[in-house]
Amino acid sequence: MTTITLGIDLSKHLFCVCELDAHGRMTLRRDLGRGAFQAWLAQRPAGSIVAMEACSGAHHWARRCLEHGLQPRLMAAQFVKPFRKSQAAKNDRNDAEAIATAARQGNMRFVQVKTVEQQARLAWHRVREGYKTDALAAGNRMRGLLAEFGVVIARSDAALRRALGDDRVRNTLPAQLLPLLDDLRLHWLQLQERMTACGVHIARQARDDERCQRLQQMTGVGPLTADALVATVGSARDFRNGRQLAAWLGLAPVQHSSGGKSRLGPISCRGDAYLRTLLIQGSRSSLQRAKAVPAEAATSEQRWIRSLALRMPFGKVLVAIANKHARQLWALLARGEDYNPEAWKQHPMAQRKKTTQLIAG
Repeated sequence: MTTITLGIDLSKHLFCVCELDAHGRMTLRRDLGRGAFQAWLAQRPAGSIVAMEACSGAHHWARRCLEHGLQPRLMAAQFVKPFRKSQAAKNDRNDAEAIATAARQGNMRFVQVKTVEQQARLAWHRVREGYKTDALAAGNRMRGLLAEFGVVIARSDAALRRALGDDRVRNTLPAQLLPLLDDLRLHWLQLQERMTACGVHIARQARDDERCQRLQQMTGVGPLTADALVATVGSARDFRNGRQLAAWLGLAPVQHSSGGKSRLGPISCRGDAYLRTLLIQGSRSSLQRAKAVPAEAATSEQRWIRSLALRMPFGKVLVAIANKHARQLWALLARGEDYNPEAWKQHPMAQRKKTTQLIAG
């Protein structure tokens, strides 16, 4: 047996294992508890391929595999589903076998294993997003309660804060409601403070990372976007070019092509939704800046953005800018270069056009 492929269906406490030999025949199938799985993994022959879906805990187990000399292979769940023998009968054993089978495909795309540092940096982003969601829910809860008593507040945190501290508003409310509102207000303010603290920590991380500083040279890319991209992508060289990174982020259109006829639909919205949201929000800044700068001082990219805004809907303009930014960010990370707004002039197609114009002239 020269090649062993292990398919692991992960969970919190029970792990289903499927082992395939070099010919793809199943040689082992068993269920293991967490402790037993950890000990069993350490006994596998060095060089064995350990395939898992890229789910919660997968990166931790992938790093453990590397410690034992194994080869971890993480895959997106959507790539594993077609290899399950019975689509109607989904269970852990069928999933483990499908994972092992999928990992043996020569054209399979695998997820890069994240380091402990990457996951720790991303944890700050996830917790900050959780605080933001909770703060929004707490604010809406107070607005709903106040609306029941005829107090309607404008849609801003500042307006809600003023209303909660206004004695005239409080005097119109029942006395038994005031302690409840005070507790909710305190909880709401604490969530906002914690969200701000997370933002400060993320900005510090970005300030201490040379790659993040290089990414922030672009308009529309701040500490949040730069730090999230560096922590998520890691080595940009895992993508062959910027187009692959943009497609991975779900910023490329879906194709429904057949018979040589190309049909493009809306963007796929696959991949990391958090990163895609940050890039699209950053596109707003680029669009506003391009519209505000005088025409004679605009860069080539800003002129391109202004031309897009004249002929395309607002949403499509933002997505197009985000797609372009994703490609530029890939170039900055993969090549270790500073941002140059005139870098397009060195592209072979631009040089070729310039040569053609000189010959024609």
